[in-house]
Amino acid sequence: MNLLLLEESDFIAPDRVRITGRRHKQLYEVIHAEPGKRCKAGLLNGPVGTAELISITPEAAELVPSLDREPPPPLPVTLAVALPRPPTFVKVLHCATTMGVKRFFFLTTRKAEKSYWSSPAITPPEVAETLKLALEQCGDTVMPQVEFRRDFHRFVREELPLLAAESDLFLGHPSAVRPLPTRLERPATLLIGPEGGFTDSEVELFTGCGATPLTLGRRTLRTEFAVPALLAKLTAENTEFL
Repeated sequence: MNLLLLEESDFIAPDRVRITGRRHKQLYEVIHAEPGKRCKAGLLNGPVGTAELISITPEAAELVPSLDREPPPPLPVTLAVALPRPPTFVKVLHCATTMGVKRFFFLTTRKAEKSYWSSPAITPPEVAETLKLALEQCGDTVMPQVEFRRDFHRFVREELPLLAAESDLFLGHPSAVRPLPTRLERPATLLIGPEGGFTDSEVELFTGCGATPLTLGRRTLRTEFAVPALLAKLTAENTEFL
C-alpha cells in the first residue's frame, strides 16, 4: 500500500478519519506504525497529500489528513478488451489502472469464452476492490470507469463511432505491419482481442469504424502482457503522464 486511500465515510470529524479492516491491518500488523507517523494519503476521487497517525489500537486507527495536491494526470487511453479469463481480467484491470487508464470496456467477442461472464471477479464489489488496490499501489485516487458490453455488434454500431470521434482507434493485431506510435497527439482507444484473436469479420467492423491495425512485433503475447506492453509503447514519449 503506497497510498492510504480514504473515503468520505472514514471521516469522524472535518479533520479526522477512522479506519478499520484491511487498511488498519496494514498499518497495525505490517508497518507497525506508531502515533506521529506520516504516510501518503488521498481521498477517493479527490486530492492527495499526507495523513498523520494520531492513535492506533488492535481495532482501529485515527489519522489527521492534509490533502492539498491534485492526483496524477490520467493516461488519455481507453481500453476496449475482449473479456479474458477471470484471473487475467483482474491482472489487466489492476495493471492498466496503475498505469493511469481511466476508462475500460470489456467485450463479448466470437472467440472469448462465454462462461467468463458468470465470474464473481466482474461483479461491482470485486471490481471496486481491484481498482482501489491498484490506486493504492500507484498513488492515485480517481476511480476508473469500467463497463461491460455483452452485445458486441451494438457496441460497434452505437459506441465505437463515438469513441472514434473523440480518439484515435488502434487495433492490436498480430498480422498488422504498422508499428505502434510512441507518442500520442490526441486521446486513443486501444482494442485488444481474446487470446484466440479477433475474427476477420470483427477486424473488418473495427477498421470500418476507422481503427488502425498495429503490431507489437512477431511474438504473440498473452492479454495480461500485451496490455502493459501496448500502453507502455504507445505513451513512451508522453513523459507528462509518467
